[in-house]
Amino acid sequence: MARGKAKDGDGNWKKFIWNSEKKELLGRTGGSWFKILLFYVIFYGCLAGIFIGTIQVMLLTVSEFEPKYQDRVAPPGLTQVPQVQKTEISFSANDPKTFEPYVKSLEKFLKDYSADKQTENIVFQDCGDTPANYKERGPYSDAQGQKKVCKFKREWLENCSGINDPFFGYKDGKPCILVKLNRIIGFKPVPPANESLPGDVMAKYHQYLIPVHCTPKREEDEDKMGTVEYYGMGGFSGFGLQYYPYYGKLLQPQYLQPLLAVQFTNLTYDVEVRVECRAYGENIRYSDKDRFQGRFDIKFDIKSS
Repeated sequence: MARGKAKDGDGNWKKFIWNSEKKELLGRTGGSWFKILLFYVIFYGCLAGIFIGTIQVMLLTVSEFEPKYQDRVAPPGLTQVPQVQKTEISFSANDPKTFEPYVKSLEKFLKDYSADKQTENIVFQDCGDTPANYKERGPYSDAQGQKKVCKFKREWLENCSGINDPFFGYKDGKPCILVKLNRIIGFKPVPPANESLPGDVMAKYHQYLIPVHCTPKREEDEDKMGTVEYYGMGGFSGFGLQYYPYYGKLLQPQYLQPLLAVQFTNLTYDVEVRVECRAYGENIRYSDKDRFQGRFDIKFDIKSS
């Protein structure tokens, strides 16, 4: 009896898979399967069409040249070249191998700032030798083609340009770093109010300048940092407003962001010296959560042997 029931059970599931009498597969005829398949093809086709249509409508409202919403964009970060791990520059002035990576990093970064790279008048514009007001270059579209960019003369960086000193001061224990604001499309930094600046910065105030100043990070570093020299556009310690706003890589593929060279000419040897550099502006703020927002700190460790 048990075997007979087992055989009947086996026959039932086999018959469910394929019923030769009714020509049914899994309980449905070929016509039924066709209708179900057609329904889901149309159903998912409509869903795909709605999705694609929604994306296309959204893309019509978004420009490929300018972000539509920038209300949550953080102020730009302030960074330095050479970019180093743990923001530490450690070397021995007597051993070229120890500072060779820093020199190569500076050389590589400054290649685009060489005079022979800025000869195309259709791309580059002479925006003067002193800080000036913003350079508005029309709408954020390619209707007028690519936008011009301001030249930045490498010679303005003087001792840190690499032109007269290919070692950027590292061979003499007087290291240079290059300071720059990160690029944000459409961002226009606003110069700070004169009375809000520290005394050392106020002495070099210019109405069209975003000043940058470096100070000891800790009290114990005050006697170790020594003299700091700044080399920038027109001899000013900061960034001229004529380099803003930035129009993005599509419209300004050869854009040169303004630089400020900072040289530490008398750092104490064989001790760690921490330095903080800040950019000052009405819309440049600082954050404890992001130590590169509007500022950065760097550690120097120059060994005497």
